[in-house]
Amino acid sequence: MFTQKNIDNVAKCYATLGILHSIWKPIKGRIKDYIAQPKPNGYQSLHTTVFAEGGEPVEFQIRTLEMNEDAEYGIAAHWHYDENGSRRPEKDIKWVQELAQIQKDILNKLSDLEEMKVDFLQTRIFVLTPKGDVIDLPEGATPVDFAYHIHSDIGDKCIGSRVNERMVSLDTELKNGDIVEIIIDKNRKGPSSDWIKFVKTHTAKEHIINYTKSKNSGIARFFNILPKKEK
Repeated sequence: MFTQKNIDNVAKCYATLGILHSIWKPIKGRIKDYIAQPKPNGYQSLHTTVFAEGGEPVEFQIRTLEMNEDAEYGIAAHWHYDENGSRRPEKDIKWVQELAQIQKDILNKLSDLEEMKVDFLQTRIFVLTPKGDVIDLPEGATPVDFAYHIHSDIGDKCIGSRVNERMVSLDTELKNGDIVEIIIDKNRKGPSSDWIKFVKTHTAKEHIINYTKSKNSGIARFFNILPKKEK
């Protein structure tokens, strides 16, 4: 169970980040400081993902109320309140919400494209299916990356792998020319959250993260840690 904190300035945002990391172990590479270095669209927030209860990854977003207004309404955030600081009627800002959603959708697509570009620009390896089909993967890719490249259902139901006719662990790094066979369990419902620690491809990461969020919708959710708006 998590308690929502009130954050009213930037200094307390960083202090809260430190407290979270003292309670739960942060996941390497998943700490983002968009306050010191805002995104091109002006978005500011601290992001961190930690291993919480049961080892499940939980992402926290820490920002002030002003930052949250910018995140909610994007380039039109200032329209949310009138010149006297009073909240505008919902009917007056409906178009602002629609514009903000369009902006978010565009930025999310751009972010996905950037990750896929990183995948493509990595050193590539070429492995084979048992039928001889050539699969192109980034260096360091694992049987889980291979499985998701074949099909999302194969990745979700993957329980083991044979490489060159030998059983190997799912975090084994594949090499050029390896012949890879995926073992599945049709009754398996989805991937393990632990796989996020070793997969290399954007496709595999996306499926694992989305499944984890869905599975833990009541626990592993995004938290906006905000102060209360003064009336």
